[in-house]
Amino acid sequence: MKEYLPLMRRNLLFDRIDEEDLIKTLTCLNMQIMQCEKGKVILHQGDTPRYFGVLLTGRIHIAVDDTNGSRTLIGSVEEGDLFAETCAYAGEDTLPASFIAAQDCVVFLLDHMRVITGCRSNGCLAHSLLVTNLMRSIARKNLALAQKLGIVTQRTTRDKLMNYLYLQRKQAGASRFTIPYDRQALADYLGVDRSAMSAELSRMKKDGLINFKRNEFEILTSAQDMQITQKHPS
Repeated sequence: MKEYLPLMRRNLLFDRIDEEDLIKTLTCLNMQIMQCEKGKVILHQGDTPRYFGVLLTGRIHIAVDDTNGSRTLIGSVEEGDLFAETCAYAGEDTLPASFIAAQDCVVFLLDHMRVITGCRSNGCLAHSLLVTNLMRSIARKNLALAQKLGIVTQRTTRDKLMNYLYLQRKQAGASRFTIPYDRQALADYLGVDRSAMSAELSRMKKDGLINFKRNEFEILTSAQDMQITQKHPS
């Protein structure tokens, strides 16, 4: 477990918990470490939501399968991020989505009931911090979902793309950044046709709004200028 501690500390779940207390708490909570190959379903849509986890290495895609067998990508999990915690505590009987290894990855899973019922040691400060951090993480996820709703409800594919890319730039803190999706995954996330989206990206590049190579992007215009472009497309 100790070799993964630096990666664990990147997650909000362990904020303000020192190393010694963290090891004791995770041992008490019977944490499970999993090594997953690309394509492996870590948590299955329709299963009882018992576990949530932290992605230590790699990347996870969150996907929903409909009754016709079509799969829609609704999000991704990056290294150090928490996943499935909202599902675990929502009070539903089944998971609404699957969590799939997009790359070879290492995760650890926690039984959500053991987290909220506490450690064997009464008054464990580390466990109290863990629960507090969990609530903060869930609140942030809700904000992220609101942001996605603002993106996918945009009227045009261009508007969806620009709103998404501006959000990624803001999170990266730089005009050049890397997004966590390939073209198909990005189209699934935005709820648009891949070919139409790729054509729109090419037009946006030609119009001098963005530059890109694979999943590396650069925004070449300000948000204010982009709003004017959206109102008066060329």
